[in-house]
Amino acid sequence: MSKTDLKSLNQEELQELVCALGEKPYRGRQIYTWLHQRLVTSFDEMTDLSRKLRERLADIGMITALEPVTVQVSKEDGTRKYLFALADGNMVESVLMRYHHGNSVCISSQVGCRMGCRFCASTLDGLVRNLTPAEMLDQVYRISADTGERISHVVVMGTGEPMDNYQNLVKFLRMISGEQGLHISQRNLTVSTCGIVPGIRQLAQEGLSVTLALSLHAAEQKQREGLMPAARAYALTEVLKACAFYFSCTGRRVTYEYALVAGVNDSEEDAAALYALLGGQNCHLNLIPVNPVSERDYVQPKEAVIRNFKNKLEKCGINVTIRREMGRDIDGACGQLRKRYAER
Repeated sequence: MSKTDLKSLNQEELQELVCALGEKPYRGRQIYTWLHQRLVTSFDEMTDLSRKLRERLADIGMITALEPVTVQVSKEDGTRKYLFALADGNMVESVLMRYHHGNSVCISSQVGCRMGCRFCASTLDGLVRNLTPAEMLDQVYRISADTGERISHVVVMGTGEPMDNYQNLVKFLRMISGEQGLHISQRNLTVSTCGIVPGIRQLAQEGLSVTLALSLHAAEQKQREGLMPAARAYALTEVLKACAFYFSCTGRRVTYEYALVAGVNDSEEDAAALYALLGGQNCHLNLIPVNPVSERDYVQPKEAVIRNFKNKLEKCGINVTIRREMGRDIDGACGQLRKRYAER
């Protein structure tokens, strides 16, 4: 009989579980605190529970605890890239980035990805499986425990398409922001998607205040399909309508991610098309010089081209930033570390 993944249960579900064992509901709250505030990885550490209860919990349940396989630390800016092993032998990547406004962790939502984006290493071997809420949470927990530092921001922007793992994603968002756990402000949570329209619309109505980031990467449908095969499923006009719906429901400004690829989407004509698409919107555009992937021939534009692209859009009134490159001296792009380790 398979054991229950206790870390994937919210506090109410844990209370129901302990009541079924003949215990008082407050025991469920105690267990939840051990798992999601004190970040323990074994039942033996739950010292305010009786030995009998701990043994019963071990009989019926398990505690997800990711094992760090390797950690790469950037000598340039201190960025830490983690490769974690899951219980079934699969591996996922997570990244800790330190900013003046706090520590941000980028987590994965799937093992692999089936979206097929041409510039991303995560999708090269396809999708293996979804991550559970516990496996998503524990990426944050292990990094916090490893560094001894508080995590203030989380972005679901690593390997995988979050909307392709929707139910587990939403449960993760509620648990990571809940008062009984790490209580990270929902305004400091960001979910990135390649544009799964039903998921965007559903997330808009969840009563959450998280930031939505859309992987745009092109201002025209055909060009976008060439970079992102998943874009064939939803017309760009429908994706933008879904983003507008998200803003109307949540009041949260949408961030558009645009990976700049030399000779592909970095021309003045591309900038003009982007303005025509986004002009007048209350949004933020994040320009990302593409991270080279050995299996692809995409390269970053020259710095002058990037600056010119940004300036042209700013003059048109669009709020634009160029993403600060962090961890350039380690396997920076999503999926690179996992793939290289597997190949070795």
